[in-house]
Amino acid sequence: MDYQYYNPRQAALTEARTLLTDAVRAAMADGSLPEAALPDFIVEIPADVKNGDVASNLAMAGARVFRKAPRQIAEAITAKLDLNGTLFAGADIAGPGFINLFLAQDWFTSVLRAACSNPEYGRTDAGAGKRYNVEFVSANPTGPMHMGNARGGALGDCLAACLDWAGYDVTREFYINDAGNQIEKFGKSLAIRYLQLYKGEEACPLPAECYQGADIVQRAREFAEANGDAYVNAGFEELKKAIIADALPKNIAGLQRDLGKYRIQYDVWFHESDLHASGAVQAVVDKLLETGACYKAEDGAIMYRSAQYAAKYGVANKRKSEDGGEEEAKDEVLVRANGIPTYFAADIAYHYNKLAVRGFDKAIDVWGADHHGHVARMKGAMDAIGLNGEQLDVVLMQMVNLMRDGKPVRMSKRTGKAITLTDLLDEVPIDSARFFFNQRESTSTLDFDLDLAVRNDSENPVYYVQYAHARICSLLKKLESQGVAFAGGSQVSAGVLTDPSEQALLRLLAAFPAEIVAAADKYDPARITRYCIDVATAFHRFYNACRILDAEGAVQQSRIALCLGVRGVIHNILTMFKINAPESM
Repeated sequence: MDYQYYNPRQAALTEARTLLTDAVRAAMADGSLPEAALPDFIVEIPADVKNGDVASNLAMAGARVFRKAPRQIAEAITAKLDLNGTLFAGADIAGPGFINLFLAQDWFTSVLRAACSNPEYGRTDAGAGKRYNVEFVSANPTGPMHMGNARGGALGDCLAACLDWAGYDVTREFYINDAGNQIEKFGKSLAIRYLQLYKGEEACPLPAECYQGADIVQRAREFAEANGDAYVNAGFEELKKAIIADALPKNIAGLQRDLGKYRIQYDVWFHESDLHASGAVQAVVDKLLETGACYKAEDGAIMYRSAQYAAKYGVANKRKSEDGGEEEAKDEVLVRANGIPTYFAADIAYHYNKLAVRGFDKAIDVWGADHHGHVARMKGAMDAIGLNGEQLDVVLMQMVNLMRDGKPVRMSKRTGKAITLTDLLDEVPIDSARFFFNQRESTSTLDFDLDLAVRNDSENPVYYVQYAHARICSLLKKLESQGVAFAGGSQVSAGVLTDPSEQALLRLLAAFPAEIVAAADKYDPARITRYCIDVATAFHRFYNACRILDAEGAVQQSRIALCLGVRGVIHNILTMFKINAPESM
């Protein structure tokens, strides 16, 4: 059997639905059930499999159309179930009419063989090659990255990995906000800091609204070292333009360097400035004017009917006012009266570029939770411009609390400033950072335990998982040194794996491809991290319960296959998430 893209759970569910459907039709054909349209019904793997491996509510769902008690319907269906040559060994009826199916030994053997022989076990083709764009971090290139970027980086990168393994064609993208007000503010801050080097701070005070960080001072010094006082007497706009041209590429290179250290490699670095230079922003504004989604105000500004389009996505015609209360949602400015587009206009053009110009089937953005009010606006804007807002999905991410000794940590010991991504990676192993940031779903606030992240013992979850991998590698080397060779997946059978710890491990291995698909569907890579911990826990339990080195014959071979399957699953998860999978510890 070819185990490429094999998903044991889905195979069982699909066949169960077919068998039940065929049985209903057979029952209708012989009069056991009246002729009727087949009802919608559920086929699922229950949380507790003691009463059956697959359960269905078909009999209850059919009570109305068949006009019989669910138990009678279930009896008519099970009487027609033909399980010969299928993945199932038996069926029974529980409670008021639940139909339970029991998996045959061949299914468990297929799991064992797939996991031990397919190097990419877990990868599926569920995504059918659909093109997904995942845009994450996208920090302003005006300063260092913070803790939100650290979590967003791990979340976005690991989500992209799950989508890839689920069969999607994934592009990782960083959107560089190198235009607009923040760049003007960046240039003004740099220019004043440069002038201060020659004229003093009293002569050139830095306004409160400017960037105050030490990184701005450093970039101004670098510009001065390269140009001396050549720009001291130049026009302020000339100075600003020159210092932006010098500092911005350095900051962007710094983002690329720091994210590279964090093991994040983007396929695309997309410049906002390119949208303006190419006329794409103006083209989008023109298109919105044509459709009536925008209009010109008396002062010449171009206004967008935001509330009208956002309402579809769950936003009423209310929004928060500056004082924290509520006010009627107003039409929004897309182009100011002075002819300068707003950030929102560029944002619409950017998403139009993803979906219409580059043709992605889905655009997924990872944003901080403080941007939740912008989600409906952007999805509505896609509708307004003639696209489908459902093609844009936004993963909202809650904040991170760094903890040490059980207390929050907000300042770097080294700089006395807010902790940045580089501060974190100087203190915490990258394996721990990437694993810890993906332990909870994005909608939950994350407490990042700095003390735990540096521990080299089983209390540290990434160490615990890595140790399971290393333990298996060590065991396999010991078997090899004793002359024990693995005969291959085709020679093993799950029938000899009767210990409860073996059965539990087999069921967990069977779940891996389905977990990948679910993580991709729900945009929740944290479920793979949690699953990996469950696999490691189940392996340690199996290792302590079952002998491997001195087991004999078919039992030893099947247990070796089980070890190889666990090693493969842990290795695939860790490497998917760009975490080391050590062979010794």
